[in-house]
Amino acid sequence: MTNNLENNSVEVLLIEDNQDDVELTLLALEEQGLTNQIKVVGDGAEALSFLWCTDQYAHRNPRQNPKLILLDLKLPKVDGLEVLKSLRSDPRTQLLPVVILTSSCEIQDVTRGYNLGTNSYIVKPVDYEQFTATVQKLSLYWLGLNQPPYF
Repeated sequence: MTNNLENNSVEVLLIEDNQDDVELTLLALEEQGLTNQIKVVGDGAEALSFLWCTDQYAHRNPRQNPKLILLDLKLPKVDGLEVLKSLRSDPRTQLLPVVILTSSCEIQDVTRGYNLGTNSYIVKPVDYEQFTATVQKLSLYWLGLNQPPYF
């Protein structure tokens, strides 16, 4: 699933397999005016293909990394923590802002996420309005206020 990515530029890479959560996240980002630069992938293997510019993404410019990655943990094929581990082990992606946005509040997931280098760990609120507000606040911070490293 891809929104309109005319110039290959991606502001947000959403790595999420739950279609309801994808829809809610896209709605919240739309309210922030970010609809045209979002890439959604539904599993960890596709996320890595996108980021490494392989397989169906071989045409993608590897210098145009997303400004923010929203990463679910419980993903098919390659789980979110393995995606994070891979990102942090490569100089091309080790500084990309990664926010784990997941339903898991298990201590071991939180601890492992931070040990592997996530920038933030957010448990998805169950309430629609709280979920929307959370996504809007995190996008405002990471895309508007945060000073990213220069690539």
